Amino acid sequence: MMFEFDQYLGFIAFLVILTMGFWLMIFLIGFVVPYWVGGSIGEILKEKREARKKAKEQKV
Repeated sequence: MMFEFDQYLGFIAFLVILTMGFWLMIFLIGFVVPYWVGGSIGEILKEKREARKKAKEQKV
């Protein structure tokens, strides 16, 4: 029994979409999440630094 390529197009499309989703998740976990966490920590530290500076100015 001979199968035509058309019969596999749906399966191939599914595999392509699945693979794209997999690599997107790898990218998000590897690059975007650490960038987001690092930026959040930087903002928290900057706010604390500014609060400490204001408190010091009020004391003087």
